[in-house]
Amino acid sequence: MPEGTYYFPEGFLWGTATAAHQVEGRNPNNTWTAWEQEEGRIINGQTSDLACDWWGGRWREDFDRAQTTFQNAHRLSIAWSRIQPAPDRWDESALDYYREMLIGLKSRGIVPMVTLHHFSEPLWVAEMGGWENPEIIDIFTAFVQKAVEALKPYCNLWVTINEPDVFALSAYVVGVFPPGKKDLKAAYQVMHNMVRAHARAYAVIHEIQPEAQVGSAYHYRQFVPATWFPADRWMAKVFHTLFNDLFPRTLKDGLFNAVVKKDRIPEAIGTQDFIGLNYYSNDLIRFNILARDQMFATLSFPKDAQMSENGFIANLPDGMEACVRWGTQFGKPIYITENGVEDSTDEMRPRYLVEHLHALWRAINNNAPVLGYFHWSLVDNFEWERGWTQRFGLWGLDVETQKRIRRPSVDLFAEICRMNGISSEMVAQFAPESLPRLFPPA
Repeated sequence: MPEGTYYFPEGFLWGTATAAHQVEGRNPNNTWTAWEQEEGRIINGQTSDLACDWWGGRWREDFDRAQTTFQNAHRLSIAWSRIQPAPDRWDESALDYYREMLIGLKSRGIVPMVTLHHFSEPLWVAEMGGWENPEIIDIFTAFVQKAVEALKPYCNLWVTINEPDVFALSAYVVGVFPPGKKDLKAAYQVMHNMVRAHARAYAVIHEIQPEAQVGSAYHYRQFVPATWFPADRWMAKVFHTLFNDLFPRTLKDGLFNAVVKKDRIPEAIGTQDFIGLNYYSNDLIRFNILARDQMFATLSFPKDAQMSENGFIANLPDGMEACVRWGTQFGKPIYITENGVEDSTDEMRPRYLVEHLHALWRAINNNAPVLGYFHWSLVDNFEWERGWTQRFGLWGLDVETQKRIRRPSVDLFAEICRMNGISSEMVAQFAPESLPRLFPPA
C-alpha cells in the first residue's frame, strides 16, 4: 500500500457546524417550536424539547470536546426569536448569553462563524407574513444591526442566511417547513425578499464592522439527468438554475433568474465576501409529468451508491469536487460550511468523511480558494421535520439523559484536524475500505 499524507493549506479552518434551534432547546417564541406541536409535522411526533441543552449551558462541555479534538473553528447560529421576542423589544440577556458563547469559543482558540438566519424566526414575524412580506427586509436588517453591534468584538465571519434555496423549497413548495405552503409564487417572493434582505444586511454589517467577512451558505446539489431524454436534461438545467444558481448569481450580477420570471436586483451586486457551500449528495433527475407537487421531477440516487441508514444521503464524493468547482465561478474565497452524513452506528461516516475530504483536497490542488471545512455536526441534534431519526453528530446524544457518546469518527476527525491532512495511516485505521480510492496501488 502506498503511504503518504494529503496536506491542506496552512491556516486552514477545521471545525463543526450547529444551528440554534437544533441544539439550544426550549425556545417557545420560535416558529419551529410551534410547528412541532402540530400533528403530523415531525416524524413520529417528536419534538426538540431540550435539544442538546445548549441554552441550559451544555455548550461549554461541547466546546471543550471541540477544543480537545483539535478543532480551530465552529459555525453556530443565533436565534432571532430570543434576541427580539417582540417587535418593540430586545432581550439584552439573550445577547449577553451569545456573547458568553462566543467568548467561550475564542478562549478555547476556536474561530467563530455566526449565522444570522438558520431556518427559524420569531412567532411575531411569522404572524406578519414572514418572508413573503417585503416588510421583513427592514425588520431583518434591524435585527442584524442589533446582533452585529453586540457581537462584533468576538466575531468577524458572518453568514447572513443559511440555505435560502432549501428554505424556500421546503417551506413554500414542498411544505415540510413552516409555514407549510405549496405555492410557487410565494416561493419566488420569499427568495426575492431574501436576496434583498441579504444585500441590506451585508451593507449594515460592513458599516458596523468594515473588516467583516460576510457571505451566505448554499446547499449545492448536482442534478444529473437520469437518461439521455431531452426532457431529463432540460429538467436538470432548470433545477440547477433555481436551486443552485438563483441566489448567488444575483449577488454576482444582479439578475434574479427564476426561469419563468426574471428581475433585476442591482443593490445585491457584489454583496458577498465569501461563498459558503453545504454539500451532502447529488441527485439523478427525471422529468415526470405526474409529479406536480415535486415540480414535475423525480429525484433518485445511483443504484450502486453506498447509502446512509435512512436512504437520505448517497456517498458521492466526486460531487464535492464538482460543488467547489461550481463555487469558484463567483471569484470569492470558499468555506465548506456543512458536510456530513446521518449514521447512528458510525459505520459509514469514516469512509464518507475521508473520501469527501480527499475530493476537497483535489479541488484545492486545482487552485480552488477553499479556506475551511465545517463538519455537520458536532453532536447529534434535532433534524427539523425528521426529528431525532437522523444522527449526524461526531458525538452521539442520548436524548433522555443528555449523555454524549464518543463515536470513532471523533478520533478520526481529531487526527485530521491535528495533522491538517489525511494520512494513509489514519485511513487504514478508521476507513480501510477507502484505501484503494485514496491511496491506489502503483
